[in-house]
Amino acid sequence: MPSLDQALGIHPQALMLRARRAELLATNLANADTPNYRARDIDFRKILAGHNSTTKIDSTRDGHFNSQSKGMFDAELMYRMPDQPSLDQNTVDVAAERARFLDNSLRYQASLRFLDGRFSGIKSALRGE
Repeated sequence: MPSLDQALGIHPQALMLRARRAELLATNLANADTPNYRARDIDFRKILAGHNSTTKIDSTRDGHFNSQSKGMFDAELMYRMPDQPSLDQNTVDVAAERARFLDNSLRYQASLRFLDGRFSGIKSALRGE
């Protein structure tokens, strides 16, 4: 019988990574007018490629992520190079950041829907439906 980790695949890790990326993108947008602020982002595909679906996320309790698991993504932070540098050396392109934030949000919601479907299927199987 497959484990819950196998049934859910990489989606729990993808959700955590999407949430972390949303924080980064929101921070970039919040600092759009800060002189010398350098926009940060993560390479979603590179991180997930390095963490297969059997990778366990460290937790202090079931359902909680600790700072160590958050730190594994911080190691992959990159600085974004602007298409057009600003005079105050800020590298945030507001329109591009908003587009990235929206794309990330849609992908986060898609992962949530996928997990919801998986849990519904598991509940149905447990009920014998």
